[in-house]
Amino acid sequence: MKKGLKLLLAAALLAGAATSGIAPGTTGKAAAAASVKTFGYSNPAAGRTYVPIRVLSDFSGAKVNWNASSKRIDLVKGDKKIILHAGVKKAYIDGKAVKLDAAPFTDRNVTYVPLGLAAEQLGLNLKWDRSTSSMHIESGGKKMDLPVIKRGSLNSKPVRYKQQVFYMGNTALRANVITVQLMHPRVKLDAAFANHKAGSVQELRGIAAQNGAYAAINATYFDAYTSATYKAPYGYLVSNGLMRFVNGGTDRTVFAYDDNQLARLIPGLKFGAAYEAGQVEGAVQAGPLLLKNGQLAINARAEGFRDPHVISGRATRSAIGITANHELIMLTVRGATLTQLAGIMKRAGAYQAMNLDGGASSGLYINGHYVTKPGRKVSNALLVKLK
Repeated sequence: MKKGLKLLLAAALLAGAATSGIAPGTTGKAAAAASVKTFGYSNPAAGRTYVPIRVLSDFSGAKVNWNASSKRIDLVKGDKKIILHAGVKKAYIDGKAVKLDAAPFTDRNVTYVPLGLAAEQLGLNLKWDRSTSSMHIESGGKKMDLPVIKRGSLNSKPVRYKQQVFYMGNTALRANVITVQLMHPRVKLDAAFANHKAGSVQELRGIAAQNGAYAAINATYFDAYTSATYKAPYGYLVSNGLMRFVNGGTDRTVFAYDDNQLARLIPGLKFGAAYEAGQVEGAVQAGPLLLKNGQLAINARAEGFRDPHVISGRATRSAIGITANHELIMLTVRGATLTQLAGIMKRAGAYQAMNLDGGASSGLYINGHYVTKPGRKVSNALLVKLK
């Protein structure tokens, strides 16, 4: 992270929740154009995880050769040589035949091999992160978090919308739900301010149209009731690796994603470190947290919330969640408490989930139309773009 940004973050954290925002536009380590996504596949039936052969080349230093006609894969590192064939449950390790429980395969022009075998033979250090459903891989000073999805789960429709009724006790709550396949090659997330500037407000559909987004949901809180022209946003907003806005001192939850579209929820006071570590291509801060690892995890007061309308009242709500299969859930519902919202997000399939600005700000947009129309102009939005 740039030294100037470190100072801005430190100043914001020291100043507390009342800090007025700063929009430095500073580039962090995560600033990089979105490229071809890299992810692994899981096969729950076989109990195996598969990794693209390119990862083995990048992280183990192994030389990889793929022969398309014979479907042969050669992995060479020093004196170690591994020969595999796509579709064949047999490998040759230094000339010795070894039976495999699962065969390598090719999908979308990418060849995948069993991760366990490759890691053992090529010296990769592995650690599963259940909070992000990713495999942390380290070797020779290099490291990455590899998203892992179920094989066969990607389809031709990267963004889906439905309206669904959730029964919470004796209460029926109708929600609008958009589900986004984050590992789909066409999907790219973004975050944007109204009229491209902090302090401005705009119709949600206008923010979406201005940024070429297919879907959008309102994001961070802002000073909606001031008579001033400048309506200050509250919290971090990062877009394309640039820190667009810093407003700090609270532990309010941050939704963040890297340039591989691996999404995670980060406590506000830990966000600066995540940004510096290169884990942030985009982010919006709101809260409170609703679900952590599939379990109810609301602690609004600990995150700095005091407004009873947020904490305990029934209101129109916006929320986002991340499934264990790397899907983003964007949801709006009317007349729900935070606890009910958490239950709805869990039933909708979220493994991690957080609340966004709600009330009259709550809005959801897809393919040129509102499915939930906000009652006012909003400060910013989380966007889904299709390439």
